[in-house]
Amino acid sequence: MPPHEGLDRLYKAIDKCPIIDNHAHPLLRPEYLNKYPLLSIASEAHGDALAEHPNSLPHLRATRQLASMLGCNDNWAHVEASIQQIRSTDPEAWTRKCLGGIETLLLDDGLDNPEQIYEYSWHDQFTRSKCKRIVRIEALAEFLIKRRYAEHPGTMRDCSLTAWHVEKIIDAFTQAVHGAVQDPEVVGFKSIICYRSGLDISQFCELDTTRVRKALETDLLENTKKRYKLRNPFVNQFFVHLTAQAITDEESPHKKPFQFHTGLGDNDITLTRSSPSHLQEFIRDYPKVPIVLLHSGYPWTREMGYLAAHYANVYADIGEVFPMVSRHGQDAILRQILEVCPWTKILWSTDGHWFPETYVLATVQARSVFKSVIGELVHAGDISQTQAIQLVEDMFFNNSNKLYNLQLQDPTPVDAPFVTEPSATFKKSAADAQRVQVPIIAQLRTLDAKWLRIYWHDYTSSSRCRLVPIKEVYRKLGQDENFSVSITKASLGLLQMDMAAPGVAPTGMYTLQVDWTTLRAGPVKGHASCFGTITEDGTSTPLCPRTSLRNALERAADMGLSFLMGFEIEFVVMKRTTDASNEQEKYQLLPNDGHAWSMSRVLADWGRESSFSSAMDDILEALDLAEINIEMFHPESAPGQYEIVLPALPPMEACDTLLHTRQIVESVAARHGFRVTLHPKPFRQACGSACHMHLSVATRETSKADAQEKYDFFYGGILDHLRAILAITYPNPVSYERMVDSFWAGGRWVTWGTQNKEAPLRKCDGESHWELKVMDGLANPYFAAMAVISAGLDGIRTGTSVKSWGDCSGDPAKLTPQEMAELRISKMLPADLGEALRALEEEQEKSKFLASNEFVERYVRVKKAEIDFMAGMSAEERRTWIIERY
Repeated sequence: MPPHEGLDRLYKAIDKCPIIDNHAHPLLRPEYLNKYPLLSIASEAHGDALAEHPNSLPHLRATRQLASMLGCNDNWAHVEASIQQIRSTDPEAWTRKCLGGIETLLLDDGLDNPEQIYEYSWHDQFTRSKCKRIVRIEALAEFLIKRRYAEHPGTMRDCSLTAWHVEKIIDAFTQAVHGAVQDPEVVGFKSIICYRSGLDISQFCELDTTRVRKALETDLLENTKKRYKLRNPFVNQFFVHLTAQAITDEESPHKKPFQFHTGLGDNDITLTRSSPSHLQEFIRDYPKVPIVLLHSGYPWTREMGYLAAHYANVYADIGEVFPMVSRHGQDAILRQILEVCPWTKILWSTDGHWFPETYVLATVQARSVFKSVIGELVHAGDISQTQAIQLVEDMFFNNSNKLYNLQLQDPTPVDAPFVTEPSATFKKSAADAQRVQVPIIAQLRTLDAKWLRIYWHDYTSSSRCRLVPIKEVYRKLGQDENFSVSITKASLGLLQMDMAAPGVAPTGMYTLQVDWTTLRAGPVKGHASCFGTITEDGTSTPLCPRTSLRNALERAADMGLSFLMGFEIEFVVMKRTTDASNEQEKYQLLPNDGHAWSMSRVLADWGRESSFSSAMDDILEALDLAEINIEMFHPESAPGQYEIVLPALPPMEACDTLLHTRQIVESVAARHGFRVTLHPKPFRQACGSACHMHLSVATRETSKADAQEKYDFFYGGILDHLRAILAITYPNPVSYERMVDSFWAGGRWVTWGTQNKEAPLRKCDGESHWELKVMDGLANPYFAAMAVISAGLDGIRTGTSVKSWGDCSGDPAKLTPQEMAELRISKMLPADLGEALRALEEEQEKSKFLASNEFVERYVRVKKAEIDFMAGMSAEERRTWIIERY
């Protein structure tokens, strides 16, 4: 395939094609959800064996993907907690999302404990087409035997069956199968003989009532009557043959398929007897019976593909390996099944069961793997893109539609869940590297991008970027290059007007390495944006903002900690206007027309063309395209001031999301004739604008007391280093204009308080969720997150508990000296940036709480240069200068 030919049509087909799930199981009723371990969503293991699976590749991948969907930390404990929360708040919406993109479910509802699961038809509300049944023959036979026993307890008390009883059971089973053949709600049958006696089924002999009777008696003796299961090999095989004969004898030209569990399963299976190759003689004996081999036959996928390729009545299902097998294994399975098997003989399923998460993990992983494997086939020239699209539509939809005679209309596009797969950062062979890059190209084409913006955020918290034409991006990716651009080393020492700070040389170059996991649409149509990590000679530099945060997170991980972080973006909207006297664009603050915190009348003109509230519709649409889910939007206190609340995410992703959101808000507002500013205090008499940071901590500690102690030490470290942290969270001389008492801005005193908006550190709900109020929009979020986390880690190292200070419940500025002493409030926050920088240097020298002295030295140098530059400005000049740049 020519390198310039894209895969946009193929990847759109993969993303949008509805899936007929040809083998799944019902979901649990809410009251039974906690009876089964959620860990089982990515493993068939049980008991003690299952406990080890958080260390498996399938589980780790599932954790990352669910965390991405839930907006929580990439940590199994956080994922479980988030799922529990969503179960209690909006379970139907979550289930609908998890089953998104599925056209219909063909449900085997013959599981144990049927009272614990929903009926198959209940699932109709979550699929576009009505769901259908698959009859599990073992469950049917067991039900009929138990019913016969209940009807004749005296005759069968000693498990002594007569020929008459056996004939009645056989007749009832045969009639039930024939009835299911006629039932339009039933589309097929399934056997789990793989679990009971293995797939090596003997050839069927003429009915021998005596042998059947004796085998059933043996089964009855070996089972309790309530939990009866077919176990005798002859009895199990007998009912399988009866079912196959009934399907064969049916006069309808359409024969309902007979599914067989093969391969992958729990430890009830005798592994050596679960290969689908054992079914070869059975397949030959029933050439008119469509036989579906389930679960990829894993680990015997090639054997399954061989049988489907060489027998007209055999079909290969490649379900359950999504998500039970690693991504590399899934790639191999899809390649293996396509080695000899026509794609018109391949079906797809989730094997979803119990939990809705099993469905979404299966579908998002399958679509991702199809992109890499099928995309590779197209790139290699093995098939055309048109053929590849046909393959996808057949395997996802058409093959099952035809085989099960569902008579559904041609597939129409769906909105399916999407989870970005991180791209690999290592190089192998050219073919392997190409496979890694294909999804990136596909994502760019899906975004319909003409330009790629590569951002970095500098020491003045200015967003800088390079724009690369998308054709150049494709060209470089096609050459198997790690995509990057060069920037001057001075870029991490420039002031806002491109003057270098003292000691920053104009020589040397950095490499800005694209982080594809940050790729998002926008901020304008035709543009895609991502962030870059700054490296030098192929290695990371501690001066890079993203690297500094990553290093802090790695130190925290070594101490058993992980985090969720969320930001609140406050900004003031101004109207663009033209000054007729000098024909220069100016920014006019909006008049105060009753604007106040959460005041609904501020939104009364929503829809009026010239109103900012109307522009919010376009902002929300742009955020949706960028897959940024905001939690809330509302007016703030000052005239023209608003707030957007972002979701809780892992810290790096939270910082990336914050900056992406700002770019989108700024760009959309500009198109509507507005200017937004992050100036911390644009109105002297009104509330200022902040960028509050919310932080939650998770620890590996199993004891609640030990976890609580670690939380106390962590937040104690933040409070202990708060004066130094302020140099990074209040990073500009104008930042200190916002630091006033009694304005809900965090005040001027080092203290904390439970739900106290006058304290700089506010304890929120729970023990580990706190808010840092002393941060504004001029702070580099990567540096701010790094400093806060580093201070918390130092608190754990030194054993500095937040309880060293009292819980301040009022306004610290209004406390008496005695009350302040009782709460141990003794230190004030720095009054200006110069004092804050001195505190940073002093505490770094004393405790080395920040890992990199090199970073501190560069940061202080840049900030002192900013102070010197702005010192010659008047208050109004400084205000205008900041508004023009932030």
